[in-house]
Amino acid sequence: MTKTTHRATFYSLLGLLWLSLPAIGLLYAQVWSELPLHLATHFDAAGRANGWMTREGSLYFALGFLSFLCLSFSLVLGAIRWKYGESQLSWALLALFHGEVWSIVYLLDSMLGYNLHGTPVSVLPVLVVTPLGVLLVMAVAFGEKRGSAFPPGEVLAEEVHSGRPWSLVFLAPVFGAVAVGLALPKAPLRLALGIFFLVFAGLFAMAWNGFHYFFTRHGVEVRTLGFRLKSIPLGDIQQYAVANWSPLCGYGIRGMGNRKAYVWGNRGVRIKTQDGEFFLGHKEPQRVVQDLDLIKQFAHS
Repeated sequence: MTKTTHRATFYSLLGLLWLSLPAIGLLYAQVWSELPLHLATHFDAAGRANGWMTREGSLYFALGFLSFLCLSFSLVLGAIRWKYGESQLSWALLALFHGEVWSIVYLLDSMLGYNLHGTPVSVLPVLVVTPLGVLLVMAVAFGEKRGSAFPPGEVLAEEVHSGRPWSLVFLAPVFGAVAVGLALPKAPLRLALGIFFLVFAGLFAMAWNGFHYFFTRHGVEVRTLGFRLKSIPLGDIQQYAVANWSPLCGYGIRGMGNRKAYVWGNRGVRIKTQDGEFFLGHKEPQRVVQDLDLIKQFAHS
């Protein structure tokens, strides 16, 4: 498949997100005359209605909410493709966004069923799709263009860049998921909360463990929780220098493809290579520069 075909396929699938709007309109149109003037539109954890809207208000809200999601998702994916080009991560995000939008369509159809026939509202797809989609995106982000593993060899230096203060941010949702899960009366909802628990527990562990930089005679290897995130061959490194990191760019694993950052703070070292740019966060970035100098000297000795 050519690059042009890939691009056309991607944007065609992106456009299909907008089919959710006529799909909702059709669902409402098919049962409009049978719907009560006021619909139950909000439910508690036990599935009991505790909020109502007019049928017109319900339709307008559904169309408005889906329009907002489709526009936001389209802008995000368009910006990613414009900035990074072809990327496995953009396809993973497209799959996640489709899952989000169509699970909401399913939820709205289930809500109509409740108002027409009293059948239970099914929120499980929405609760399951989001964390599973996030796991998919994280897996792709971790594995995309991470380079070939270096041959076993002597590690000349190792640095650790921990994000333990940030780990506490992820710890709160972990306890929250456990507390809410124990209080929920339905097993399917507990399953969904269990997936959320795994996602945030993984983020907590990653931030607590931090990024480990291994400086070898072959180059620099970035790992977290024992998983190899990136290998930067020594021969590809063109220049490096201490640099600042803007909080507006976020923390953790940032960027895609050959432009990535591994950062939990506001300082680090920016490495420019033949194919891209990488930022290694560190509280004492000069130590990273010294380690890079060391492996450069080792290569020339």
